Amino acid sequence: MEKSIIKVIERALRKYWDMPSLTNFGGATFTYKDVARKIVKIHIVFEKTGIQKGDKVAFCGKNSASWGVAFLAALTYGAVAVPILHEFKPDNVHNIVNHSEAKILFCGDEVWSGLDEASMPALIGVVRIEDYSLRVSRSEQLTETRQNLNRIFGERFPERFTADNISFFEDNPEEVGIINYTSGTTSASKGVMLPYRSIMSNIQFTIDNLGTKPGETMIAMLPMAHMYGLAFEFIHHFISGVHIFFLTKVPSPKILIDAMQQIKPSLIITVPLVVEKIIKKKIFPEIERPTVNFMLKVPVISEKIYKKIHDSLRAALGGNFRQLIVGGAPINCEIERFLKKIKFEYTVGYGMTEYGPLLAYSPWDKFAETSCGRTIDRMEIKIDSSDPQNVVGEILARGENMMVGYYKNPEATAQFIDKDGWGHTGDLGLMDKDGNIFIKGRIKNMILGPSGQNIYPEEIEDKVNNLFFVNESIVVEKEGKLVALVYPDFDSLRSQNIPEAEIAPTIEKYVLQLNKELPLYSQIKSVKIYNEEFEKTPKRSIKRFLYQ
Repeated sequence: MEKSIIKVIERALRKYWDMPSLTNFGGATFTYKDVARKIVKIHIVFEKTGIQKGDKVAFCGKNSASWGVAFLAALTYGAVAVPILHEFKPDNVHNIVNHSEAKILFCGDEVWSGLDEASMPALIGVVRIEDYSLRVSRSEQLTETRQNLNRIFGERFPERFTADNISFFEDNPEEVGIINYTSGTTSASKGVMLPYRSIMSNIQFTIDNLGTKPGETMIAMLPMAHMYGLAFEFIHHFISGVHIFFLTKVPSPKILIDAMQQIKPSLIITVPLVVEKIIKKKIFPEIERPTVNFMLKVPVISEKIYKKIHDSLRAALGGNFRQLIVGGAPINCEIERFLKKIKFEYTVGYGMTEYGPLLAYSPWDKFAETSCGRTIDRMEIKIDSSDPQNVVGEILARGENMMVGYYKNPEATAQFIDKDGWGHTGDLGLMDKDGNIFIKGRIKNMILGPSGQNIYPEEIEDKVNNLFFVNESIVVEKEGKLVALVYPDFDSLRSQNIPEAEIAPTIEKYVLQLNKELPLYSQIKSVKIYNEEFEKTPKRSIKRFLYQ
């Protein structure tokens, strides 16, 4: 395995110097040479301002080419990068900047309008992500360097700036390169300290297993403030010579499909929510037409129809990808059965921020349905159970990908990593004889039934979410009874001409009918309607702790 992720980035800049690298979809393109020049200029700003190796540099803004460049600049300088989700509320951003002891904040326009610079007193300066101009400077050196940056750069490289001028430090694998603040489904944010070792091990796995080639194209739709998007959509593809396109808008099915048609990505990495929306909105309505539904019951004809659906869905996603990788949250069982039925090239992976993030994966042609793959290279996974194939237990993991701990939180670190080095993921699962991992739910979500039965709310939610007029749901316990919290698909309800006053009773009727499919101890007793979607983590998982 490669030892230095910094040297891997350095070699990529040299090797792909004149090739296109980063593009804001519909906007300008940076070549690798452009990226290198901008990185070195940011290094000059850090150096002249007195930023030392190990100092923290934070980033908060929507995905963009300039976000990616600024991140690479911090990482290759030896600063500790602190990505912050742009959807965090201002108080959360202030707290993370302060808790991380960041010296510089790169901040996008849409975030800055809500922030208060006085609430982040330790910052030396705030830089506008979009063009690297200064929003706030509390340092004469920072102000002077930014004003004279082009002159300083020209004096440093009087002839011309070439690939031979690229030379970064070589990292120590155990030193921290990134502090990524989680936005968990069951608790508040913690700063996960990821060493260069973890970053390199994750990227080495992608190099060895994804078959990525220079000159391919990629759409980055996941937030780079989360390790799933940062590691696999951005860092992996950047060091592989891939042209990365950033979606600057929320990836609705229409926006995403339009982008796919133009860019034709060679690999698609996404979360279940995106896949489910495309299939529910674009594919299922066609299948449910009476004529098509009838023909699907005829064996020979159904095979041809499923092949046509496969080809149509593949074409809608650009038609050029090797596989669709889904991760970050469980995929809906009905959607997964459908993908298997049409023999679609998809797979589901599993990971956590604490592992930077990958734990399990299998390529689509070896993937076991309803699993999340097998343990990846340089990692160990076991189920804490007397019978891991049949009795659910906590998923434990250790290996090269693991964090060194939570920043300034030794108590939480000790709770996560036990004396034998196993990380306690908090996920419950099974592992079959072939090593395939099957997740059942979260320990903190599990509900104890009236006679001591284990109730996994995720399994009930999967059934509720299959109802055509449900966007998403959470099942919680209230006063000893199970309650389904439902955010409806109001567009589907209105298309059925259901009056506003009848929406709640209609949803309740159909949700309660699901009790016929559930054991007595896990039946839903009531339904509560929400008019807005549930608040999400960067992985688009619901922040369950807000609704308990």
